Amino acid sequence: MAKWQADPSASSFCQSQSVRSDPMIIPLLLWTAILAGQTNALQGKQVVYLQPHSGAIRVDFGGKQLDLLEAPAVIYLPMAPPKLDSQGKPRSIDIRNLGPNAVTVVGASQFSSRVIVGQTIHVNSNGRAYSLK
Repeated sequence: MAKWQADPSASSFCQSQSVRSDPMIIPLLLWTAILAGQTNALQGKQVVYLQPHSGAIRVDFGGKQLDLLEAPAVIYLPMAPPKLDSQGKPRSIDIRNLGPNAVTVVGASQFSSRVIVGQTIHVNSNGRAYSLK
């Protein structure tokens, strides 16, 4: 049975591979740092999601962050704008679109806002109408 021997060309192959991958590492690290910064900014809010095949934002999502992933082209805030959220605080919701397409958020009193991929909007309600913060 032959003993395993290191291939001298394998070392140079590994070194050449790491040199080629270095340009990819820098953008990856930068993207990770940006993502971590955005996550920290929204930390502390409970994340919720729409029900599958639904475009309705539930009243109990107030005070939370709604992450949209493969959402319908149009989603709807509750028809009657709530005055307080489920914790008794003024109603607001952060809506973050994770893609892959832009989404339009529609609510009472002619409220409409387009959310592009990667964007987060903050929607407030005073009990009569919706507004962007």
